[in-house]
Amino acid sequence: MPSSAPPFADLISSCTQSAVHLEMRDVYSVENERTRFDEWRSGVRLDPDDEATWWRPWVDLIRKSVARGIVVRRARIISEPVTEYIRFEHSGTFTNVAAGESVRWLPRRRASDIALPGNDFWLFDGRLIRWNHFTGDGASAGQELSDNPTAAALCESAFEAVWERATPHDQYEIH
Repeated sequence: MPSSAPPFADLISSCTQSAVHLEMRDVYSVENERTRFDEWRSGVRLDPDDEATWWRPWVDLIRKSVARGIVVRRARIISEPVTEYIRFEHSGTFTNVAAGESVRWLPRRRASDIALPGNDFWLFDGRLIRWNHFTGDGASAGQELSDNPTAAALCESAFEAVWERATPHDQYEIH
């Protein structure tokens, strides 16, 4: 499925207040992370003191957005015990936090009674959704943009419910 959404950098650049991201998969197999994941599997870890090695241009984009006053939050619903991929994500999340994102983790068993949309998403300013579609094995299947008010309300409600229950990154211990 080809993407019907503009590049993420364009979407967050036009954002005026908030950008929230809900991730609900235990495994992602997106092309731009493959090398880093393979390196992590072989023991390579990001160095908190060497920002030049962090995920660029992501860190710069988020820092610039936060400096403009955008509140950027990310919540991850995960199964426990966590997958190898989630261990990889967790180990590098300090870069997201250093860039200005707030990140929280919610064990899937604690999300059972939350009405969730069927796909991961970014929600910009509570009104514009960028749906992230994935194949069964976690490869990207494209993005889709929507300004449907009902869907945006569901995304906002779901994100806030997850956020309220989730554990801040610096307090979440991998299980």
